[in-house]
Amino acid sequence: MSTRKSTLSREIVSQAVKQAFVKLDPRIMMRNPVMFVVEVGFLITLFLLFVPNAFGGTVTTGFNASVALVLLFTVLFANFAEALAEGRGKAQADSLKKTKKEISANKVTGQGVKTVSSTELRKGDVVIVAQGEMIPGDGEVIEGLASVDESAITGESAPVIKEAGGDFSSVTGGTRVISDQIKVRITSDPGESFLDRMISLVEGAKRQKTPNEIALNTVLVSLTIIFLLVVITLPFFADYLNIRLEIPVLIALLVCLIPTTIGGLLSAIGIAGMDRVTQFNVLAMSGKAVEASGDINTIILDKTGTITYGNRMASEFVPAENYSAQEVAMWAAISSVKDETPEGRSVLELLNKQGLSFPEKLAEGAEFIEFKAETRMSGVDLQDGRKVRKGAVDAVKQWVAEQGGFIPKGFQESSDAIASAGGTPLAVAVDQTIFGLIYLKDTVKPGMRERFDQMRKMGIKTIMCTGDNPLTAATIAAEAGVDAFIAESKPEDKIAVIRREQAEGKLVAMTGDGTNDAPALAQADVGIAMNSGTVAAKEAANMVDLDSDPSKIIEVVSIGKQLLMTRGALTTFSIANDIAKYFAIIPAMFMVAIPEMKVLNIMGLHSPLSAILSALIFNAIIIPLLIPLAMKGVAYKPMSSSRLLSRNLLIYGLGGVIVPFIGIKLIDLLVQFMV
Repeated sequence: MSTRKSTLSREIVSQAVKQAFVKLDPRIMMRNPVMFVVEVGFLITLFLLFVPNAFGGTVTTGFNASVALVLLFTVLFANFAEALAEGRGKAQADSLKKTKKEISANKVTGQGVKTVSSTELRKGDVVIVAQGEMIPGDGEVIEGLASVDESAITGESAPVIKEAGGDFSSVTGGTRVISDQIKVRITSDPGESFLDRMISLVEGAKRQKTPNEIALNTVLVSLTIIFLLVVITLPFFADYLNIRLEIPVLIALLVCLIPTTIGGLLSAIGIAGMDRVTQFNVLAMSGKAVEASGDINTIILDKTGTITYGNRMASEFVPAENYSAQEVAMWAAISSVKDETPEGRSVLELLNKQGLSFPEKLAEGAEFIEFKAETRMSGVDLQDGRKVRKGAVDAVKQWVAEQGGFIPKGFQESSDAIASAGGTPLAVAVDQTIFGLIYLKDTVKPGMRERFDQMRKMGIKTIMCTGDNPLTAATIAAEAGVDAFIAESKPEDKIAVIRREQAEGKLVAMTGDGTNDAPALAQADVGIAMNSGTVAAKEAANMVDLDSDPSKIIEVVSIGKQLLMTRGALTTFSIANDIAKYFAIIPAMFMVAIPEMKVLNIMGLHSPLSAILSALIFNAIIIPLLIPLAMKGVAYKPMSSSRLLSRNLLIYGLGGVIVPFIGIKLIDLLVQFMV
């Protein structure tokens, strides 16, 4: 698996600095109410700097200037964090825009082939793309097979095979054919291509706040309003005690009381979370999908290509009673002449390897019966009236029975033996007669058992779906270590299990690449479609894996959990470090009039003004200090929710209380000579 390293170049940082000032526009700042309050506080103190006696103030101009400057940097640091997170996405978008250019296309028309611009192509048009040419738009291969370089989209240098039929027929505009020739049906209009959507998403143009982010933002706004009311009413109580509270002091108190740390980093955390998913070459259609992946309880995985390598190849022809392996091979080959699937082609390859032949003329003019998930069979109807079928054993047995045929002695035992060995048996029949079996072999990917053990530690249930019979499914499930499996699975079975899990209040994730997976991908809370899959699958999912690695869903879940942990950890830290600021500012405000409050000055701060300024400076500088953590994310280790909560409370809760005490005291030692 390839992962892109998202680096912070000098250009990204310089652009983020510029954007930090651009975002000072009040119309932009109002989107973040917490930091908008800080900006309003800055404007008021800036006004008092030039008109110090406007409200009968008596504090020094130096103190006013210091408060105004610190408040300005508090807002700038928050803006910088958001701009830095956005900058990485925009840098990737700029790279993709360089890939997007006008391409000449060989469009198939009624008068032949016509060369047109890619911008003239519309959904439904058919184009021919030869070796060395760029694919002019998103589409599906309807004829031929070719090797395609997708490095412009995926970052992977290794070419991929695209072929007509099956689940690897989807091609993306802007990629290059490096061998052979294919005929492609265009599936998107200009401006609606996959590349256009990628550019729009990674540069954040369509980023919407997630439900958890909205909920947390509501809490932060509520706290801000509460503390604003407290600060507004505080002078009335202070007057009763003959204490005069200056406007800059009240503003400093408000800024230290409200949750500015998480308020300044909240947006950056969400953007960086999507960026981390992008680094794994997974395109998230929304932040909601990334966030939901962190709460996943159940993962539905296809066996083929996810748990196993997916290259089920014919390895042996197993004859039924009274027939020979050569007869099985002959009818298997005839049923596979027009079968473009990897399994179908492997039958012909095995025939050639064994030095066998079949009457090709018999298959001429035959009608090909395509494989369907409902019938689980494929084959041909010959011109002489005979019908040849190959497919799942139980499906072929039922088909033969409907023709009035019978099941050969020992046939089921042979099928079970193949299944018990972890293989897939395909029955071969002609009308009422079953000639034997094709033994398809597939192997479990190394390390899958360990990955599923990791899922269990995270509290996630894994369910394998496969079209194989129960014996094969049970063997593969036991070898891989999944929690449950569904054998002889049809598209509706996947939807049924997703709905059943959701009915129990669980969030479900699923991977898929075929058109028949589209309904289940749409039903799942997190649906990851393979980039090599069909257009229908990619449109139904809310994530697309550019590397087409189905097992990557495990990394996506980990990133989702990391996003939730990072947001929770920094929120805990933000609220916890307010405690130290209370011990700095509140005694400083009242201990002159109420000497008994000196007992709360446990940090031994030099003076009321130095205490206020120290707390305010710490409040500002903690934001940039936490930017690397917000961007990188809190390290995630698989463990139970209770252990995870205890760990975060210990590190970020207790740490959030201790760090400000140390920081504010050190800053006080530096600023006591300035006030």
